[in-house]
Amino acid sequence: MAHIFCTACGVTFSDRAKADWPPAAFAAFWIAVCVIRTSKLQLQPKVNPWTYLSTTQIRNYIYNRCLYDSAMKNIGERIAQKREAAGLSQSELARRLGLSPQAVQKWEAGVSTPRNSKLGDLAEALGTSMGYLIDGGPGEAGRTAPYSNASSMKPIDGWDEKTPLDDDEVEVPFLREVELAAGSGRFVIQEDEGESLRFRKKNLRENGVQFSNAKCVTVRGNSMTPVLRDGATVGIDLGKTSLGDIIDGDLYAINHNGQMRVKQVFRLPSGIRLRSFNRDDHPDEDYSFQQMQDEQIGILGHVFWWGMYAR
Repeated sequence: MAHIFCTACGVTFSDRAKADWPPAAFAAFWIAVCVIRTSKLQLQPKVNPWTYLSTTQIRNYIYNRCLYDSAMKNIGERIAQKREAAGLSQSELARRLGLSPQAVQKWEAGVSTPRNSKLGDLAEALGTSMGYLIDGGPGEAGRTAPYSNASSMKPIDGWDEKTPLDDDEVEVPFLREVELAAGSGRFVIQEDEGESLRFRKKNLRENGVQFSNAKCVTVRGNSMTPVLRDGATVGIDLGKTSLGDIIDGDLYAINHNGQMRVKQVFRLPSGIRLRSFNRDDHPDEDYSFQQMQDEQIGILGHVFWWGMYAR
């Protein structure tokens, strides 16, 4: 009796096996065995494919395998699509989930899928639903089980300068520009004794801000819209003023020859770049170290908080 040896999967078939099956069925059987033997779902060494696999099982296996591969690929594509829409890098998404960037790379490449325990956190990080990630079901508008992105409502306590501070509160003064002499065009930045805000000490500690270094600044103009509108208030940390403290793209209060400005700051090899959110009307400003010295430009502090009225 002659035998046929498959080099792909290492299985030997007899002429009799081939003769007993219709050509199409035998071909399907052979393909299925090759797929199984060369995939992660390998047969046990003592299992005889001829004895244990029917044509129906072969067909179902191939069909289910195609569905599995398609699902793996589609989940990865949906994760990548939502991640990019949220403006997140693979590394940032991995950091938020407490995973390695390689895990996210494997998801998006279709090599693996997220564990069930991570699906909820993943959907929340991407601003979508678990149903959408799994099978493309309702994502935003049609989501049947929306997740909450806000904490429970708490009453707002009114206060004024006569209201005593709580034990866990600290009063943070505002900074303002003061012209040295009328019409001189020269300014200095001083504390405004008549205006302040109150912060929880716990919140300042969580942001790494020493109480004495916390100050408030009012944003003027439209250069930082739509994030910071005219009149918005920002909290700044005066403890982070050196160029070495700069985190590229973070917001900083700048002392520009006695005038306060709030900008995104980027370090350059030869100096710094100041960037506005409204870049159509306010293009980037690059300053060399010499220009910073000549124009008396310095980092006043790192922005750790901001707030404004909706109007």
